[in-house]
Amino acid sequence: MTVAAFRPRRKPGEIARVTATAGELLEVLWGRASTAPASASQMRVLLTLEHQDGINLRTLCDALASTPPATSRLCDRLVAAGFVERVISQADRREVRLHLSNRGRTFLDELRARREHELQAVLQLMPVGKRAALLEGLEAFCDAAALQIHVNGEQPGNRTA
Repeated sequence: MTVAAFRPRRKPGEIARVTATAGELLEVLWGRASTAPASASQMRVLLTLEHQDGINLRTLCDALASTPPATSRLCDRLVAAGFVERVISQADRREVRLHLSNRGRTFLDELRARREHELQAVLQLMPVGKRAALLEGLEAFCDAAALQIHVNGEQPGNRTA
């Protein structure tokens, strides 16, 4: 039997609390890497369009769990800022497709670089072994979250028992 077999197992509730605290601390760190000129809601639009380029307003509304008027206003502001482009669909001229513009992509790239800089400063304070363990755990977390979100198609409030 290995020594690891004698370690107490962490319960999911305890791990969830620590993960939530880490998420809150990430928000504070990322606050230093400001998302200005985009609000939190506008950031959700940009990130959604980055992963679902060319979707229509209805699909974006569903992804944001928002109403068409509110989503349209968000897009209006992002178009005015040069972060989003509206393109009339070739298949149906009544439908408008939404695309992240080059300026929007550049903004997200620069934001990620600033966020990573803030994270690197914290990670440098951690012992090397703990950083390796964190990486392994975060990779497993990302895999599980992606499975739940993408493969199962689960949305908040639509979970199956």
